Amino acid sequence: MGTVFAIVLVFVGCCSNVVFLELLVREFPGCGNIVTFAQFAFIALEGFIFETNFGRKKPAIPIGNYVIMVTMFFTVSVINNYALNFNIAMPLHMIFRSGSLIANMILGIIILKKRYSASKYLSIVLVSVGIFICTIMSAKQVNVSNEGSEEEGVYAFMHWLLGIAMLTFALLMSARMGIFQETLYKQYGKHSKEALFYNHCLPLPGFLLLSTNIYNHSVYFSQSTPVALPVIGLTVPVLWIYLLMNVITQYVCIRGVFILTTECASLTVTLVVTLRKFLSLIISILYFQNPFTAWHWVGTAVVFLGTLLYTEVWSSVRAVLRGPEVKEKKAQ
Repeated sequence: MGTVFAIVLVFVGCCSNVVFLELLVREFPGCGNIVTFAQFAFIALEGFIFETNFGRKKPAIPIGNYVIMVTMFFTVSVINNYALNFNIAMPLHMIFRSGSLIANMILGIIILKKRYSASKYLSIVLVSVGIFICTIMSAKQVNVSNEGSEEEGVYAFMHWLLGIAMLTFALLMSARMGIFQETLYKQYGKHSKEALFYNHCLPLPGFLLLSTNIYNHSVYFSQSTPVALPVIGLTVPVLWIYLLMNVITQYVCIRGVFILTTECASLTVTLVVTLRKFLSLIISILYFQNPFTAWHWVGTAVVFLGTLLYTEVWSSVRAVLRGPEVKEKKAQ
């Protein structure tokens, strides 16, 4: 029952989160900082009350280690959201972030000297090719959509390339953070709720560096179309409602993933998250009518095929299907 509930939370929370994020980004592409700040503040407040008992509970992992982890987490979160300001379409943004498993594997080979099976290396190639196809197709769309002078076209393309560079850096930094977390958990044990709190609480002072941008967008949000809330009777600017819903759905998504990690094997968690990403992508394309060519679909299929190959889903499915056959043979 807990597993089904967690899967529902992940799909409903994360897919709804994508919808509200895209509604915000379509109005103000540079609103990533205020969205990130709101998400961090909400999760930090919840963790301060329920996880640390208003600061009375001591952390199981030393704060110094959390500072290192938080620096990486803050950087990844801000860069990922800020990249949307560089003409990066939401579908491409999601496809790029689907390469996290492979980035983690590459850094595992380089840093931890790990070795993997041939199927894992094939998955690296598939995901890399898929992301490359989608990126190239998106690059062509940037050039086609720009109807200004040649100089303006070059500027738009370079602006887009900077966004791609930011996503690449964030992808590798996220993978490095995953390896750092892995080593911490081996040493001190798993404390995911505690890590969730400190990862969102400690970076809050860092948003002072982005305070001007956050304030400007809060003004823009307040100037958006007012909407009357049912029952309450208050009128609230629509973008504040979108932001509130984005924060709530983000929390629901994270809580769902947390429950899933305590109820299921890591393979199941990875499969659920991968399928959730694919569904979010479909919603973004169909509901918001984002430009998505046949080549984008090919690239997307290759990315998810590579991800499923990495998680060894096929062998697990075969093992489940063979289970009854093996039992029948033993009975005979």
